[in-house]
Amino acid sequence: MTARRPLALLATAAFVLAACGGDDNGDTADTGGSGGDVEDPAACAEGKTLEEGALTIGTGSPAFSPWVLNDAPESGEGFEAAVGLAVAGQLGFEGEAVTWVRTTFDEAIQPGAKNFDFNLQQYSITEERAANITFSDPYYATNQAIVGFPESAAAGAETLADLKDLRFGAQVGTTSLDFIVDIIEPSSAPLVYDDNVGAKAALEADQIDAIVADLPTALYISAVEIEGSAVIAQFPFGAGGIADEFGMVFEKDNDLVECVNAALAALRDSGELAVIEQTWLAEQPDSPPVIPVD
Repeated sequence: MTARRPLALLATAAFVLAACGGDDNGDTADTGGSGGDVEDPAACAEGKTLEEGALTIGTGSPAFSPWVLNDAPESGEGFEAAVGLAVAGQLGFEGEAVTWVRTTFDEAIQPGAKNFDFNLQQYSITEERAANITFSDPYYATNQAIVGFPESAAAGAETLADLKDLRFGAQVGTTSLDFIVDIIEPSSAPLVYDDNVGAKAALEADQIDAIVADLPTALYISAVEIEGSAVIAQFPFGAGGIADEFGMVFEKDNDLVECVNAALAALRDSGELAVIEQTWLAEQPDSPPVIPVD
């Protein structure tokens, strides 16, 4: 996917920047060691990276907008590209000392050794995933939303009951798919795709009525990628106990995580993390209606 343009910013939608640490939703997990005792993230990171004097960051294969623009994370354009480089800077790595590698979504969260120091691909922090890997503190939090065409059966839905007979699609292994299955509980099983590219193609081909995705992705799909589509509705943050707090992925029990948590705290305290969010995530002039879950 190639970005047509970076979207300016945001803020009337209901997504929320995470404060820090875990939350009390049942489906979230504790993150790695706290960075609260780390005074200098760069000193903390010395000797803890895969390669001495360098930092290796993982991203998607390919990586998509608005998270990484033009599949070029080294440019620093896109929300996760910018966050990754900002954290790298806090850890004392800049320029050629930062290398990006590619993994699929599922590869990065499998047990075992990693070819990256940390990986960003909108990984929601969950207990199930935390059994195999270690998460950083959240760097972003969002809610789920529905993308469809205004004339489709998805339009005008106001309750979960209105959604039961829709044909849904989502990317495999995501909290969006869990949300369809566990919260919406449609009468027919959702169609599952290797990535959002497949889900978007199915929506355009009228093979499904709607996609469920995190709100920034949903806004980008409707504003840039699928002409004529719209974010039909969104769900409350943490609806049904499924919270979408994004954490960086590390090899299990990696000591570098406390350094990265300290770096994230510094970026949050300085306001830089908020500026990055405002720069790269989509503006939504009219918030989509909220479908209650409880």
